[in-house]
Amino acid sequence: MKKRAIAFFVILLLGAGTLYYTQRRPSSPEVSANPVVDLVANTEHDLSRIPMRLTRISDAEEIRIGDSLASGYTRGREVSSPEDLAMQRYVQAVGGRLALKAHRPLPYRFHLIPDAKLINAFSLPGGHVFVGRGILDKMQTEDELAGLLGHEIEHVELYHCAERVQVEAQLHKLPLGGLELLAQIPVEVWQMGYSKDQEFEADRAGTVLAVAGGYSPYGTVGLLKQLQRLHQEYVIHASTPEEELAEVTIQGLTGYFRSHPLPSERLEAVNRLIQQEGWQDRKTQRPFHVEYVASVPAGP
Repeated sequence: MKKRAIAFFVILLLGAGTLYYTQRRPSSPEVSANPVVDLVANTEHDLSRIPMRLTRISDAEEIRIGDSLASGYTRGREVSSPEDLAMQRYVQAVGGRLALKAHRPLPYRFHLIPDAKLINAFSLPGGHVFVGRGILDKMQTEDELAGLLGHEIEHVELYHCAERVQVEAQLHKLPLGGLELLAQIPVEVWQMGYSKDQEFEADRAGTVLAVAGGYSPYGTVGLLKQLQRLHQEYVIHASTPEEELAEVTIQGLTGYFRSHPLPSERLEAVNRLIQQEGWQDRKTQRPFHVEYVASVPAGP
């Protein structure tokens, strides 16, 4: 009788535990209608991040891979006009200020892609950060630029970029030492964003980094509000672009929003961070100010 009572008690406990778990666990998320880009990013996060952490490449190897990738992506996209050169110097100055506050000992480098239709930014393993001219044209303050660059720096700092190159190498059976093969990874792989959790991580850490660099956290808020406006005007409502954006730009925006959390969700998370850190009074922002250097032809 005693053994039966014990067995009955164990079964009762197991049943109660199961019932509690089924009631308390979060409900399954709805199946997303977003296409392959979103699926790839989330699959990477769910299935690969733990093994990638266990077999993480060294900083030196990450830098080598990033340099090789960057060399391929900058070829044919050289900055030449005085306006673009000034914009690149500006991006490098703000990025350099933030890189001083970064934790990983990486040689961060910042590049402008002189394409007004590219409303996006992305980073590579080892510390290369690329910014499209299109997204810079939407900015109103230097603090918004700091928020954007902080976000991209943190994708590197948090090993999101390193994990992605490892995943790509595994998917395509490429050796990590084979730089020529890895350099063939298309640039779209880096532009398509990461999992929802990783994007929120980069938002949070990037805002902290911007504040550490002397910028207002409301720069990130302003940037996300700009993205929210673009999302509403060109993706949800598909309205006629006021600035006559080319169709390829609208397609690029659609791809960006498919691979990132909704701007409203990101805004809510950043505003919550501001409340938690007590940054409500840090509202003063610097104007977006690019200094153009006019070249004077040499005299006779």
